[in-house]
Amino acid sequence: MSMNKQTAEQPIETFQIITDTHITDDPNHEYNLNFEGALRDIATQCEGSSGIMHIGDVTNHGFPKEYEEMLRIVNMYKEQLPEITFTLGNHDVGLGDWVSRLALYESQTGMTGPYHDRWVNGYHYIFLGTEKGLRTFCDLSNDQLQWLDHKLAEQSSPDKPIFLFLHQPLKNTVAGSLESQEWYGVTQDDELKAILSKYPQVLLFTGHTHWELEVDNTMFADQGNTATMFNSASVAYLWTNEDKHKSGSQGYYVEIYSDKVLVRGRDFKTGTWIESAQYEVAFPPIQKS
Repeated sequence: MSMNKQTAEQPIETFQIITDTHITDDPNHEYNLNFEGALRDIATQCEGSSGIMHIGDVTNHGFPKEYEEMLRIVNMYKEQLPEITFTLGNHDVGLGDWVSRLALYESQTGMTGPYHDRWVNGYHYIFLGTEKGLRTFCDLSNDQLQWLDHKLAEQSSPDKPIFLFLHQPLKNTVAGSLESQEWYGVTQDDELKAILSKYPQVLLFTGHTHWELEVDNTMFADQGNTATMFNSASVAYLWTNEDKHKSGSQGYYVEIYSDKVLVRGRDFKTGTWIESAQYEVAFPPIQKS
């Protein structure tokens, strides 16, 4: 893609995406330090931001002391950061009693239930989440799927992006979601894909896989047939195509323009842009013939 066009133009809106922070109860743990580093980077780069979107696995086990650590780190930069909106991850609710884990997640993040949405300056942000405490997968009820369909239909113009967030990716789409890799994870995969096929203006961001942004299928682009999907790499640690753990911390800065959305991969450890992970999605999207 080329980023030369309209380089002097200022975006209409910007926001940041982080995921898989896996906060532990140890303030000196690598994951906690990486979360602090990511927020420090965003604090220096986020002027005018509409918010930080967190795509789940906020904590490593869903323990109270892990949330205490999360809030301690957030409060270090709270005055410099936009609002953080959270998505439910399997590590937050899938490793213990569902009811108590969900209640703790809600009380500590301020979120109301497994799924919710918000409008910010005319743009729609929608957050999906599991309704069962599964260890790795997410389970979306019929009520949630119908709610999503209605929410996506609220925007009358197909020429504006809608931003959708879900912890687990759909099978055989973005990096880490190939069936052989076993990191996809939506029980209602077909049903969700059927809904998204009606809304090609959707940009779906998922986490869960930890796959580094440098791989070539970070973006699943099929505009006109379904949503454009992005794998969002982890803040805590990364994973590679060689199926190996890799130290690192990555996320996205998203810029909205009148005719496109730029999705910009960021290395939080080095405070630099990831040159191979700079994506442009044109709007209005190409319609099916």
